Amino acid sequence: MFVPFFALPLATQLIISVADSVPKLNVTASCRAAAAAAANGSDRMQSCLASEQRIYDQLVKGWSDFSSVDRANCGKAVKGFEPTYTELLTCLEMARDVKKIRREKD
Repeated sequence: MFVPFFALPLATQLIISVADSVPKLNVTASCRAAAAAAANGSDRMQSCLASEQRIYDQLVKGWSDFSSVDRANCGKAVKGFEPTYTELLTCLEMARDVKKIRREKD
């Protein structure tokens, strides 16, 4: 496929902007599993979905605070199973904190 030379910078910008946003995760399966394990399943399902929405909103606000490498690594790590935004945020925070601890030791 032929791509005009002038289109390459635009294509690169589009790829970067897509990669620089919080990934869309389907948290329903994970919340459904949590609800099935709880005595009050329907309440737990709604609570889980609401919690995941809050975490998603938090990620949107602070996404650029995390390094692009950590965002990519954590995004890949959580997509291998029934991902949640809580797990994604936890991964990002742990990666950030490990780097901070290593800097303080040096």
